[in-house]
Amino acid sequence: MIFDFVTRLKNPFFLLVFAVSLAACDVNAVPRLDEQVSASWSQVENQYQRRADLVPNLVATVQGFATQEREVLQNVVEARAKVGQMQIPDNILQNPDALKMFEQNQGALSSALSRLLVVAERYPDLKSNQNFLALQSQLEGTENRLAVARRDYIAAVRDYNTELRTIPGKWIASVMYPEAELKPTFTATVENADQAPKVNFSSGS
Repeated sequence: MIFDFVTRLKNPFFLLVFAVSLAACDVNAVPRLDEQVSASWSQVENQYQRRADLVPNLVATVQGFATQEREVLQNVVEARAKVGQMQIPDNILQNPDALKMFEQNQGALSSALSRLLVVAERYPDLKSNQNFLALQSQLEGTENRLAVARRDYIAAVRDYNTELRTIPGKWIASVMYPEAELKPTFTATVENADQAPKVNFSSGS
């Protein structure tokens, strides 16, 4: 297809039409949207890292009031470790398999945190602990920001991929940005992975 397009460019009339079309189009749309995807992804990573940073203090606080919940606590610790140990490749936005693995690890941590917070409901002293309440508030805020960051990333990828798959963006990319490729987006890999952990602790049981 690209060869045929280049061949047509040798035709003066087609070249003139193409030049006029470029003038009327946003020839910088592809790199601009690519940068938007990268910026959105950075926010996703930042919020996931913020959440991971909260986990050690959260586990330590819960453990102080619920030492018998060893399995639940261990699941959170192990899920957090997998997130921290994962080597994120530089080309993750062009690597669907790497993005899927990233999602799976983050989804596992989301599930483990959800179970931990459910367990916390059984301990009134824990639910009234000031340190726990502060961590709960930070986690809730982080989950909300993470949901927004994921939404913005999905929207950025949609705009970028649409530009590459529709005319005239498809034509412009084939000539000016041949290295541009479609990018993967998020998909739910864990049951209820798209839902933030419930962190609304009531005074009742």
